[in-house]
Amino acid sequence: MKIALYAFDGITMFHLAAPLMVFGEVTRLHLSSDWETQLWSDQPGSVRTMEGYTLGDIADPSTVDWADIVIVPSWPETLPSIGDVLKSQLRGAHSRGAEIAGLCLGSFAIADTGLLAGRAAVTHWTKMNDLRHRNAQTDVDESVLYVDHGDVMTSAGTASSIDSCLHIVRKHLGSAAATRVARSLVVAPHREGGQAQYIERPVTKAAEDTAIADVLEWALGRLDQSLPIDRLAEQARMSRRSFIRQFQLATGSTPAKWVLDQRLNEARTLLETSTRSVENIAHVCGFGSAVTFRQNFASAFGLNPTAYRKQFAQV
Repeated sequence: MKIALYAFDGITMFHLAAPLMVFGEVTRLHLSSDWETQLWSDQPGSVRTMEGYTLGDIADPSTVDWADIVIVPSWPETLPSIGDVLKSQLRGAHSRGAEIAGLCLGSFAIADTGLLAGRAAVTHWTKMNDLRHRNAQTDVDESVLYVDHGDVMTSAGTASSIDSCLHIVRKHLGSAAATRVARSLVVAPHREGGQAQYIERPVTKAAEDTAIADVLEWALGRLDQSLPIDRLAEQARMSRRSFIRQFQLATGSTPAKWVLDQRLNEARTLLETSTRSVENIAHVCGFGSAVTFRQNFASAFGLNPTAYRKQFAQV
């Protein structure tokens, strides 16, 4: 398996090191005798990383013609559009049957080629809206760590590069090989959940000194209680219809979604900072039952509450 990694001035060492480490381990563990990885760029010679180091022995663009898999492991933070030459190289490699992958912000380069039109993709969670706006024909999925269409693959941010590279090993050499590589690198062979669990979800606030702001504060102190729209509207001294309209104008959310978001945020805090049982957290956050809590939590964050606590607990 011949793998070509695109390098450019300003790339971080981690984004190059992650695939080099995973694929290099395949050779070091003697899992395959024909896996070879080569760095290449627009010009042969060297590139200077974001950290200020110079990397030499960078191959020329003809490496793309040699490779079975072509990977863009990152992309500049300024998110420039892909140039015509690189676009042609990636599309040409795809046309002859090579697999194409964009890791982290590298998803932008792949999307710019048009190879993701009408398909799902993922990138670092801080740039998902940028990817949506730039490539309206690409379905951006925040719930996963990587998306593999067989011929084209994208991954989420930073450490997800390791997950996606392990997936490539698993796809071509099997689960046992991927597990051995993961064990050797002391990482999980397959992480649960998606990057939704890392996305910051600030509490939605309304303008100060309004009836809606007063209701928000009132409701936050009663998350353990039933908070249907009619009760919230009554607290605001508005009709149901007027309350819903004013609530959406003030918060950008529906009352039901806002209440659910606050319950989930409170549940996350309790999972991270307390030893309360899942059943107790479900009760104090107003979910009614542990089953309902687990379903809503997994849908929002891609992990069940127990797995989330294991990964993020501070106690």
